Amino acid sequence: MLHGYTPPHRYLPYLSWTEIDQLPDKANTVVVLPAGATEQHGPHLPCAVDTVIAAGVMGHALARLPAGVPAFAMAPIAYGKSEEHLHFPGTVTLTGETLLATMNEVGESVYRAGFRKLLIVNGHGGQPQVMEMAARELRLRHGDFIVVPGFTWRVPHVAGRYLSEQEKKLAMHAGHAETALMLALAPDTVRMDRAVANYPPPFPSPLLSPDGRPACAWSARDFGPSGVIGDPLPATREQGLAILDSLAGSWAQAITELHQLQWAPRAQATWGRGHQRGDVESAAGLNPA
Repeated sequence: MLHGYTPPHRYLPYLSWTEIDQLPDKANTVVVLPAGATEQHGPHLPCAVDTVIAAGVMGHALARLPAGVPAFAMAPIAYGKSEEHLHFPGTVTLTGETLLATMNEVGESVYRAGFRKLLIVNGHGGQPQVMEMAARELRLRHGDFIVVPGFTWRVPHVAGRYLSEQEKKLAMHAGHAETALMLALAPDTVRMDRAVANYPPPFPSPLLSPDGRPACAWSARDFGPSGVIGDPLPATREQGLAILDSLAGSWAQAITELHQLQWAPRAQATWGRGHQRGDVESAAGLNPA
């Protein structure tokens, strides 16, 4: 079914429009939007990794919430800005402009339904800037809209206890942590017999890159034909389950805190690119007709 890892009662598209219209305290109900990508992840992982991880982690987090914390997941965004992987079959990429417009229009729909708290949880490392731009634009357009652009891995978790120092320093794609988490979330899609290790050479300018990671723009094929940037070989399902447990627990706490959060709305909407000022203020509830 469409809800995937999310408990059915926490999946917003399963509600009718009248049920959504009648939800109590929509201003403090957290709407969770997983944002992923469809792109190569080496020969051992499916192209759906970023979407599976974003939706899977958030589904497990929502399952942990107390009944008194109102929160719902939306259907995940499965296509993202993945140009760095476009040389590999299976990669589907949007332009940054298209993704930004998509995030803005989805956000507008959430706001129009009466919700005022949106948590975007991005699973793809190539597009956090787009999520941040969309969140800022939505905030400027609607002074009472709290939009948090998050990243799946940007909460406390235990992945670091399993990773080598080289992995922590240089891995970027389809490595140990992602592979372990996929073994927990979707083990039937993982082919460990095809896994290979591959690291980029350390960037040769200590001033531009003190940790040796590439400081310039790159595409995945710059580092070899496999598409892997890291070492997935030590990954196990047991590690993945521990990582999933820690991520889900941290995100459940974050959703609870966002539900409880009070953030003072601006007195007036001032952003108007492509909008009439009166329309913007009316949409934000600041200039009722």
